[in-house]
Amino acid sequence: QLQASGGGLVQAGDSLTLSCEVSGRTTDSMSVMGWFRQAPGKEREFVGAHRRGDSSPYYADSVKGRFTISRDKAKNTVHLTMNSLKPEDTAVYYCAARMNRIVITGLAMDAQYDYWGQGTQVTVSS
Repeated sequence: QLQASGGGLVQAGDSLTLSCEVSGRTTDSMSVMGWFRQAPGKEREFVGAHRRGDSSPYYADSVKGRFTISRDKAKNTVHLTMNSLKPEDTAVYYCAARMNRIVITGLAMDAQYDYWGQGTQVTVSS
């Protein structure tokens, strides 16, 4: 199971770190750990993901250079650090995990993920 936390209300330009705690398995047992978000009235969209063994995560263009994904093996947790937040980053953020490896082009497809967290709300005021 995945448990997401860390959301809140922040101002534009602020930073926030979301956490996704994995229970029942280790983060290392998950081939892919990803983050998605869904804004009101919009479809869920890919934020970023990390494939086990890859040197760097992959990010959506909209967050590249501002968001960072990291795995904390000791805490069995994956973090999404968000800097320079914008009002358009306002959404419910979901962490997701996939057991088996996937090609890079599949990382942004939410149907490819096996497990999902419950979501945490991030609101960025202007």
